Amino acid sequence: MNKRIIALILLLNSLGLAGAAAAEDVSVTIYNTNLGVVRETRDLTFKQGSGRVSFIDVPTLIDPTSVGFELTDKTKSVAILEQNYAYDLVSPEKIYAKYIDLEIDVFNKDGQFFSGTLLSHAGGALVLRDTSGKIQIIRMDQVVNVNFPELPEGLITRPTLFWLYRSDFSGTAKCHVSYQTGGMSWSAEYVGILSEDEEDMDLTGWSSISNSSGATYRDATLKLIAGDIHRAPPPRQRGRYELFEKAAPSLDTGMGFEEKEFFEYHLYTLPRKATIANNEIKQIALFEPAFTPVDKEYYFEPEKNPKKVRVSVKFANKKEEGLGIPLPAGRVRVFKADTDGSMVLLGEDRIDHTPKDEEVKLTVGYAFDIAAEEKLVIYDKISARVEERTYEIMLRNHKNEAITVFIEKKLYGDWQIIDTTHEYKKIDAGTIRFELPVDANGKATITFKVRTS
Repeated sequence: MNKRIIALILLLNSLGLAGAAAAEDVSVTIYNTNLGVVRETRDLTFKQGSGRVSFIDVPTLIDPTSVGFELTDKTKSVAILEQNYAYDLVSPEKIYAKYIDLEIDVFNKDGQFFSGTLLSHAGGALVLRDTSGKIQIIRMDQVVNVNFPELPEGLITRPTLFWLYRSDFSGTAKCHVSYQTGGMSWSAEYVGILSEDEEDMDLTGWSSISNSSGATYRDATLKLIAGDIHRAPPPRQRGRYELFEKAAPSLDTGMGFEEKEFFEYHLYTLPRKATIANNEIKQIALFEPAFTPVDKEYYFEPEKNPKKVRVSVKFANKKEEGLGIPLPAGRVRVFKADTDGSMVLLGEDRIDHTPKDEEVKLTVGYAFDIAAEEKLVIYDKISARVEERTYEIMLRNHKNEAITVFIEKKLYGDWQIIDTTHEYKKIDAGTIRFELPVDANGKATITFKVRTS
């Protein structure tokens, strides 16, 4: 970027600061669904009568239709007559585009000077027409300096709200400003460590907060909302947002959140100030580590995987089981320590928002030493509308311990089990479940006949 453009940007920066001061008493509430609600207190300067004030340092992804404004001093009055949100930010390309058909001065690496009307800046070159009408083409890689008479109208150095107001006083006043912004979200991240006998699990929870809104919130009061709020669908708009680079995570191991019920959601408030930097992922502990008993279960679901047995870890989110706390939606990673103390990842799954006293079931992976197989051994067409199918399901256990496998079979149409070697339970209108014990290094088979119409 040449010196002339830099000077213009610095000048505009200084002009943009007029009427706006740095934010204080910042509060940020972040939701699970790409939404943040910000409330700031700022000192703004007004003059009696009508005027214009700029509100800078707003996030790039602000929703300008959500802005709320009020004075802290209720004896004074300022009415906002009009609001304009400007986000056409300064860049060399935009300055060149604004100067098409206008005069500029260009210096190249050899110290040559060119002056004329800018006709084009595409294809890696500038095209000028000088005062005599001659056309000059100057390669951009040869340009070292460009002089523009002034900054084009409409370009700014940062996203800015401009307010037209009517005031009954002159002077500086403290103002509360609130707004919504995209680019902010959070989710829960859990780490579960199984005990050596795999009968208990040590569970810790972290909040993973992502900020790509285009602004940094310094020393803010941080609140997280866990729950599914309903939002009106936005009107279709032409995109104006840029993609942000992947944020680097930062780990905050200080005092964790305080949780409480709030309307139909759960609210987590950090009891200290925190800085939420732009393009950053911040992690803060959600709750103290908890120790809870777990059950390991095996499932064979032939419609989902005809050869493998799924392994699940199940626990009850109850106080008497060591938990009994709201668990926001997020990812759960399950580990187990090897004999030398190193941690081995067993698998990971996602949970939905889970209130206390509910059951949590995690899919960890598929059992290596358990083989499963389903066969359709007999098919009879009894009539045009009635069919009978006989299934055989075999499990082979190559482990040195006995297991029990839950077999969940999907059935369709109007069905009836007319013969079976084992008892079953009807889970829903289209699912039955068998519990099949299998000896260590043994095998077991279920056979059943289904009539459908």
